[in-house]
Amino acid sequence: MAHISLRAVLLGALGASALSANIAHAQEPLQVVTSFSILDDMVSTIGGDHVSVTSLVGPDGDAHAFSPKPADAQSLADADLVVVNGLQFEGWIDRLVDASGYEGEVVVASNGIDTRSFEGHEDEGDHDDHDDHDDHDHQDHATDGEEEHHHHGDVDPHAWQDLENGEQYARNIRDALVKADPAHADAYRANAERYIDEMEALDKEAKERLSQIPASDRLIITSHDAFGYFADAYDLELLSPVGINTLAEPSASDMGSLIQQIESSHAKALFLENMTNPALINQLHEETDIAIGGTLYADALTAEGEGSTYLGMFQHNVDTLLDALAADD
Repeated sequence: MAHISLRAVLLGALGASALSANIAHAQEPLQVVTSFSILDDMVSTIGGDHVSVTSLVGPDGDAHAFSPKPADAQSLADADLVVVNGLQFEGWIDRLVDASGYEGEVVVASNGIDTRSFEGHEDEGDHDDHDDHDDHDHQDHATDGEEEHHHHGDVDPHAWQDLENGEQYARNIRDALVKADPAHADAYRANAERYIDEMEALDKEAKERLSQIPASDRLIITSHDAFGYFADAYDLELLSPVGINTLAEPSASDMGSLIQQIESSHAKALFLENMTNPALINQLHEETDIAIGGTLYADALTAEGEGSTYLGMFQHNVDTLLDALAADD
């Protein structure tokens, strides 16, 4: 029998142990942190079993009012990849990244879309260069215990409310996952292709169904200005009492003007949002006697049910608008 030295046995055992550790590490899912729940679902859908996703702002959460906690900084410190909306949506993200010590890539999911301004006009500037963390202008950050307010600038950040933009989000997320984890590139590309096909089909369906709403009834009234891209994509109109920031409150004179505008427009319904205070819409309902047509998903998914996915959210919004605006009087 050949003599096998103890040293050879130990080296073999150590080598096998190292190989097993490397294989286990290679099979660990990519740790991805997203800024809010809609991106969470997009990354989870495209990444599948190869990603583990943590969302900073969870279901039904308001990113406008979000205040990061130490645990959020730790989530970023442990991340392999961070995905944000960009377009000045996350006014807190740069400070959080700096505090966490995260040095990896911050993927801006909205890169490459055609942006719109708050006034509803196409923005003439070039917004394809969002390769920084988030190209926003900060006010002075609030000290601990103070509420932090954030200016979005003149660009509407709610680009996911147009499914064609959602397709671009998916492409950007796909490319980022492939770059971060090339071993699973084929899976990411296949998942993204199916996802984009589903978006294209739902977009076509939405255009066909929403075209049934009469011209006189195509007004959406929500509490904050989150549906501009949706209105542009599906030929609707939009009014909102607080503008872009859910933390803002309209003055009495603004509310008076809005009530007059709503009454003169012969609006058919008002709409609540899942992540904002319903008080303003309820007040408008009381002042104008216009019906509340339902709840729309704006800046957040919900934890369960049809609004728990991006495509489910979109389907729900289309169904809700049709039920309220296309129904016979």
